[in-house]
Amino acid sequence: MRTVNAAGLEIGDDAPPRIMGVLNVSKESPYKPSVFDDPGEAAEYVDTQLIDQGADIVDVGLESANKKFEVLSAEGELDRLETALETLASVSGDAVFSIETRYHEVAEAAIDGGFDMVNDICGFADPEMPRVCEEHDVAVAKMASPPDLERPGAVEEVDDIYDALALNGFTDKTILDPAFGGWSTEKTTEHDRETLRRLREFRGYGRPLLVSINRKNFLREIAGRSTEEALPVSLAATSMAVERGAHVIRTHDVRETRDAALVGKAFTRERIREVGEIDVEELDVTTTGDAVRHLDRVGGETTAAAEGVIRTVELAGVSPDERASIDAAAREAGVTVVTATDAGRLLLFGTPGGYARLQDAGRGVTPALDTALERLPTA
Repeated sequence: MRTVNAAGLEIGDDAPPRIMGVLNVSKESPYKPSVFDDPGEAAEYVDTQLIDQGADIVDVGLESANKKFEVLSAEGELDRLETALETLASVSGDAVFSIETRYHEVAEAAIDGGFDMVNDICGFADPEMPRVCEEHDVAVAKMASPPDLERPGAVEEVDDIYDALALNGFTDKTILDPAFGGWSTEKTTEHDRETLRRLREFRGYGRPLLVSINRKNFLREIAGRSTEEALPVSLAATSMAVERGAHVIRTHDVRETRDAALVGKAFTRERIREVGEIDVEELDVTTTGDAVRHLDRVGGETTAAAEGVIRTVELAGVSPDERASIDAAAREAGVTVVTATDAGRLLLFGTPGGYARLQDAGRGVTPALDTALERLPTA
């Protein structure tokens, strides 16, 4: 996993989780406490409600990306950029300033005016965006999107997010955002829940991850909460996201989100990471899907993913004949069998590939055993 330096701020596995607070200069943005059109008031908000509360990054939005609003042109965003630049000049606190845009012209003007980073919500749908970011040597958050400047984040299936993140490649300082939220009518809250469950997969590109899950519908729906009541579910998900490998959390609730992110970081599994003549890094792989992504990255055969994860299974109520059959089949399949004090109870240690082989080799002894073997985790 590479570490990205964003104007001196390290983002990656070896750094603390970074908090990205939000300022909007777009009157149509739905979260009104973050919306300002007066630079002085905006600067005070940034200082007191974002930076003083623990924001490492301040992300400034020029327009709402909500699909129900008409898309602003690059010229329209540039008209609003003046307010953002005046705000930046009036802020007294220290943070990395990110401009949220989909247009390379706006990104370049913002960088020239003092911004440190770009948050591209259309994921390099503007093919000039990576060039601008590379030439100015700035970090860029790249959200998974179709190659369409008018449809930010509108990836319809979770399986398509990974490929969408690769649209028009990466810069050396690219941070990846798997696009939580209702960016298209086809996307459901279950899609977002699946994305969070599978978050480790998106580490497969070896680049830091940004997640924007604050008060999102897919969390509110679980607890039956309104937007105003949704802070607790957002904080729970923040800890989960950091534990699963997220590096930047974008939020309107900076102080509370920072605390939740630190809890997630404290319980993140320690990974071996040693740099020397031969570098050693333990990859965060818990499913075959995670393993497939890393195999793709290094050009390996993805069939090897079935041997990349160990799963432990307990069987109870196994007869002596069934136990003998499992022992013989497990040796052939490469699965380890351990008998508990209760002779009818077994622990199995194996890979999904090993369990698939055990299913084939152990069939036909009893219907009950056939049924049990069919339930083994083979994916």
